[in-house]
Amino acid sequence: MQLHVKGRNLPVTDALFAHAERRLAKLARIMPPWDEATEVEVELSVERNPKVERNQVAELTVRTKGPVLRVREAAEDMYQAIDQAARKIERQAGRYRERRRRHRAPHETAPAPPPAIGDDETIESDDDGRPRIVKSKRFEMKPMTPEDATLQMDLLHHDFYVFRSATTGAVNVVYRRRDGQYGLIAPED
Repeated sequence: MQLHVKGRNLPVTDALFAHAERRLAKLARIMPPWDEATEVEVELSVERNPKVERNQVAELTVRTKGPVLRVREAAEDMYQAIDQAARKIERQAGRYRERRRRHRAPHETAPAPPPAIGDDETIESDDDGRPRIVKSKRFEMKPMTPEDATLQMDLLHHDFYVFRSATTGAVNVVYRRRDGQYGLIAPED
């Protein structure tokens, strides 16, 4: 597991790095054995707004061969923020491991890699009252089943997930319904 710690609006001291490394050591044991090339990025920042009490923020991003796991936690102390984020990411990694273990067929060797997210692009438009697109993402869509897409959606904590169907090759969308179940949007043939 590769650990990268960077700071925004604050220097990353050796003590902060050592604390993050110590708190994330358990994550290496939790991650599935097929995710050996896991990359963990810790971004530490301080909110400059004086009205925000919990202004010490720790953001963790775990890039695996499967999904990308993300957590953002704020606290009054940077060490507390790192601890809270580490606990949350450990729970996410445990859910990821268990779901993959339950859903993986015995003949499968490894999960498919996640879609590679490209650079974000900002699209400018005139201020004539029309809706404006302020952010655009491009990503490669690997074919997957709706079950794999719901797993990706849950791990990213999103309400919907766009994917290419492994059976039809068409672009589909899975989404979370208000009743907690899942829905699938697929084009007609």
